[in-house]
Amino acid sequence: MTATLFSPLAVGPYELAHRVVMAPLTRMRASQPGNVPSAMNVEYYAQRASRGGLIISEGAQISPAGQGMPATPGIHTPEQIAGWKAVTDAVHAKRGRIFLQLWHVGRISHSSHQPGGVPPFAPSAIAAAGNAFTASFERVPFETPQAIDTDLMPLLIEVYGQAAANAKEAGFDGVEIHGANGYLIEQFLQARSNRRTDQYGGSIENRARLLLEVVEAVSAVWGSNRVGVRLSPFGIANDSGEDDPLRLYGHVVRELDRLHLAYLHLIEPRASGAGQAEVDHKNVPSAVELFRPAWSGTLIAAGNFRPQTAEAALAAGHADAIAFGRLFIANPDLPERIRRGASLNPYHRPTFYGGGTEGYTDYPTLNAREAAE
Repeated sequence: MTATLFSPLAVGPYELAHRVVMAPLTRMRASQPGNVPSAMNVEYYAQRASRGGLIISEGAQISPAGQGMPATPGIHTPEQIAGWKAVTDAVHAKRGRIFLQLWHVGRISHSSHQPGGVPPFAPSAIAAAGNAFTASFERVPFETPQAIDTDLMPLLIEVYGQAAANAKEAGFDGVEIHGANGYLIEQFLQARSNRRTDQYGGSIENRARLLLEVVEAVSAVWGSNRVGVRLSPFGIANDSGEDDPLRLYGHVVRELDRLHLAYLHLIEPRASGAGQAEVDHKNVPSAVELFRPAWSGTLIAAGNFRPQTAEAALAAGHADAIAFGRLFIANPDLPERIRRGASLNPYHRPTFYGGGTEGYTDYPTLNAREAAE
């Protein structure tokens, strides 16, 4: 039977009622001080929750050193855990499911975010090309990071495990490990940002070691069937990119496939960097088509999908669910709009990052629009 966006789907131990997933979306609206989810964030997620639907939260930094942008929420203090608990309670009240994305940005951070004002940590002391967000929302060139000492790698993995435990305390249904978009784990995966000579650098097997050890630590908390991983093969966001992505990501996907995870979440290359600008890269491969044969579990695809192209990807068997980002920003009731074939609200890019309710919780639902007519 051909799958559609409204066919049920098993994700780990959960039965979803539909396959319209909300992608993780950085919005920079955590309350200050402390990067704590607030009542405004609760309303935002509750608006986008649906019965049997899956939300993947915005990235939550696993530690103060993992932060790379202002006003992004963390998952490392009691106040943050309590803030997120209000979010998960609101999503569950709508009979939805929500996974927390575990995030460490590595060299994409800036010293203004770092405890003690030190340079950010990364696999190697190689600065990324481009501009960082400072704590005051300014854009400045990326700094040269500090290479993480080999002796500190067990502590880094332990921090991921503790963040996973904090997510469980906050009431999430699972966690997604962010291994995409040029952040820390992808920095370890890719040779251009990883020039290490220890067991975490050099060969593909060594460069994949951190990701696999993080998956192991997080799975020890949750069970592997409540853990997802997000990857961006062929992506170019945040000065990422691999000379031989098929070999690297083929190895990574095959190794992850042995672990019986809740899902694998792949960003399509055509949308790499879409959060920062309108992009639709041409003459690029399809990540889900290339790596589907190596992955036996649930596969989520993300990146410039519209309802029609999402249905086509499911019908072809290239993916099992589709994650929507910008469309979910502008359409809190996106699954219902797609189901009814209704028109979609346009999104307003200048309100994506930072600010208040404008462009965040004020997009109208179909019901609100119909009531006004």
